Amino acid sequence: MTYHQHFDERSVRMDSSPLKAALADVVAIPVTPFGEDGSIDESTHRALLRRLIDGGVRTLTPNGNTGEFYALTPEERRTVTELTIDEAGERATILVGVGHDVPTAIEAAEHARDAGAQMVMVHQPVHPYVSDGGWVDYHRAIASAVPGLGVVPYLRNPQLPGARLAELADACPNVIGVKYAVPDAARFAAFARDAGLERFVWVAGLAEPYAPSYFSAGATGFTSGLVNVAPSVSLNMIEALRSGDYPAAMKVWEQIRRFEELRGANGSADNVTVVKEALASLGLCRRDVRPPSKQLPEAQRAEVAEIAAGWGI
Repeated sequence: MTYHQHFDERSVRMDSSPLKAALADVVAIPVTPFGEDGSIDESTHRALLRRLIDGGVRTLTPNGNTGEFYALTPEERRTVTELTIDEAGERATILVGVGHDVPTAIEAAEHARDAGAQMVMVHQPVHPYVSDGGWVDYHRAIASAVPGLGVVPYLRNPQLPGARLAELADACPNVIGVKYAVPDAARFAAFARDAGLERFVWVAGLAEPYAPSYFSAGATGFTSGLVNVAPSVSLNMIEALRSGDYPAAMKVWEQIRRFEELRGANGSADNVTVVKEALASLGLCRRDVRPPSKQLPEAQRAEVAEIAAGWGI
């Protein structure tokens, strides 16, 4: 296989409509809980997934950043994929995170397909030198390998022109959505229109804090790590945004503001840590995270617990 393999549209057996609907929603990024011995706590993982689904969440992204994708081994990532698909059954759409070098990403995407996932999210390339054309080649290689799956690039590069995404989708029509995570609402608005506003599902990839501004510019879904803690809070926000009730959405924004500030502080050093701390305060999983993340100091744990308790969970 070459990185420029031909995309055979005749091999695509994918109805994109339900997949696009699943992206236009709260796209949950489940945590990966660890046991006392440091391995994945599979029973707790299943319980947390059931809690999300029972709470009304219908789109799950195993192996996302809140799931500590880069701290998991390849075998662990496969375990997380299989466990999530098995636990969700027909109750949720599964968007599996894949990435690293091209062969590794393709292998993970093919595993996700064979395990029963409907889509893959391609993590931003981990490379110090990313050209526009190389970005297209990277995603084209992965999307071409799984033409029957929906493909969602995770975009964090503010330099990439929207025309490059359109070029990718011209070559690979299974690229149906974008997780856009550049912290600039004006840049997002321009990029989406340059790429094709109606052509893709635009998912606000910086979660609830950016969702209102990104929805005003064309997003119809948002990712969430907070949803692990309080599904109803995230669902309240998207219902307000869907109805165009921005004052109600901003009430939710005010409710979660401090929690998200703690997650985003110091370059998002505690992004996962704060979520797991909140879950630990509720007795739902251990607070353990893997390096390069680190547990919160004792002084901050009480504040996180107080915020979680204040959501009436």
